[in-house]
Amino acid sequence: MSEKFKSRYRIKSARLQSWDYGGNAAYFVTICTKNRNHYFGEITDKKMQLSKIGVIAHQNWLTIPDHFPFVKLGNHIIMPNHVHGIVIIDNPPIEAQNIAEVQNILGTQNIVETQNIVETQNIASLLQSEITPKNKFGPQYKNLASIIRGYKSSVKTFAAINQIDFTWQSRYHDHIIRNEISFKNISKYILNNPVNWKEDTFFGGV
Repeated sequence: MSEKFKSRYRIKSARLQSWDYGGNAAYFVTICTKNRNHYFGEITDKKMQLSKIGVIAHQNWLTIPDHFPFVKLGNHIIMPNHVHGIVIIDNPPIEAQNIAEVQNILGTQNIVETQNIVETQNIASLLQSEITPKNKFGPQYKNLASIIRGYKSSVKTFAAINQIDFTWQSRYHDHIIRNEISFKNISKYILNNPVNWKEDTFFGGV
């Protein structure tokens, strides 16, 4: 991750309300169950033993990039009452996105012709209404909130269909990872979560 942080993910300022959560960045995300109930399983001998819904929470997390191609995943862990994970938004340059979108619409046009179209003023916005990404999680808005909302919805939907008692907490916590040192420390923390469960902030759930 060293080159990535140097060029694309490094954050120079503190989080602001105006922060673009659709821009390239790495986030440490924590999603809790309602009332911190232990829906996902239990820690036994310092190892996480997943319940049925815990397995789905794990599997669906891994498939996030299938539904949001601009996302890469760092470490994650499913704990009894919460999920920790690193979500990396890694969009290509705007020019590349516009060219790819227009090529997808035109199909038979060659690269030179497509580039000429992209350079035409406002062409991307004019064509935007014709671009409808397919995503079983729902509309794709290309930001952190839509990614987490889609993930939470997929787990909740499975629980409802299979009549499994399960509810998420309504919100989630995110932390912008500022540099490579922080990335490594958070990655280690995530992997060590089961070992340190009794000292964890979330240990006191039901």
